[in-house]
Amino acid sequence: MDEAATAQRIERLVEYISRLEDIQGFVVAAFRAVPRHPFIPDVALATPGSPDEAFVIDRDSDPETWWDTVYSRAPIVTQLDDGTTDIRARVGDYTSSSSAPSTVAHLLQLLDPEPDDRVLEVGTGTGWTAALLAHLVGPHGSVMSMEIDEAVAEQAAKNLAAVGVQPHLIVGDGAEGCPERAPYDRVHVTCGIRTVPYAWIEQCRPGGVIVAPYCPGFGDDHVLRLVTLPDGTAIGRFPGYASYMMMRSQRPLPYAADDGSGRRHPTQVHPRTIGLAPPGADLAMAAITGLYAHIIREEARFLTYVMDPADPGQWAVAVHQRGNPDHTVYQMGHRALWEEVTDAYFRWVGWGEPGRDRFGMTVTSEGQCVWLDTPDQVLNRG
Repeated sequence: MDEAATAQRIERLVEYISRLEDIQGFVVAAFRAVPRHPFIPDVALATPGSPDEAFVIDRDSDPETWWDTVYSRAPIVTQLDDGTTDIRARVGDYTSSSSAPSTVAHLLQLLDPEPDDRVLEVGTGTGWTAALLAHLVGPHGSVMSMEIDEAVAEQAAKNLAAVGVQPHLIVGDGAEGCPERAPYDRVHVTCGIRTVPYAWIEQCRPGGVIVAPYCPGFGDDHVLRLVTLPDGTAIGRFPGYASYMMMRSQRPLPYAADDGSGRRHPTQVHPRTIGLAPPGADLAMAAITGLYAHIIREEARFLTYVMDPADPGQWAVAVHQRGNPDHTVYQMGHRALWEEVTDAYFRWVGWGEPGRDRFGMTVTSEGQCVWLDTPDQVLNRG
């Protein structure tokens, strides 16, 4: 690809980023200065929408499609099943990627790194965001990027070296942070979390900012922006949507197979009421119950699954059969999971259906809690 054509593609992406709401000039300038293509492998999986729409891009066999996709809005998956499945297979768990440019831009905007900042990045991935961060903090700042997957880390190091960027790279569990290079002004997290590791708060200066994809496993996922306080706590809110692959140590366990011992009963609540609830309801239900949930759409059925992440034997599925006004629930284990989530949903309705922007989180050495409007209104069970 000649330089002029590459420059045109880069500029189209920059123009797209510049039109996004709330994206300021420093992020746009970083996208212009740090092109995406040096960080995308020759063969990868573009995921512009649902998994059914995913398609392989190959720089050698179809360079035009490869270049167009690299500078499109699409996330690009670079690893399946922790590297055990060839990317050309298209089917498998997505375990490493170059995130959608719009999502990268929004998280960088919320992080708002300043020149000379010390930044901890959790999840090096392809290395693109590490390079963007290095540009933003400048030659006197520092970026420390951690990646748990050795093969992903090795390729990221090659990508970064090829463009002359040299952040400090470590292969290790980002949940532990890197205390020997602390304190940090910013922590940038590129994997989904359900629990905020307290190590990140410990390793931040007072006033430091942590931006992470909060993925409690219930409906929509969320951006979490925390600010660290002098007393060793952190507090923040959920300023938008972000969905990332889960941190490996926080991946949910698969639920146990049906052994036939479950209980079946009717429910008056349509499964989609829970499965397609708004983001505010998702936050409330996740915080109140501590459960996971996901939906499955079939041609003739709509199913909402609910499960206990600490006990794979506790799960329930609510089923709507097309054309049938009645709905059924099948529950495994002793907990009445469907009743727990529906009770939490109607608690949220009773509060006036607050949106995502009214919820927040506080993190201390003893754990985390989600609250509504103010930190003294903590959501809890019951």
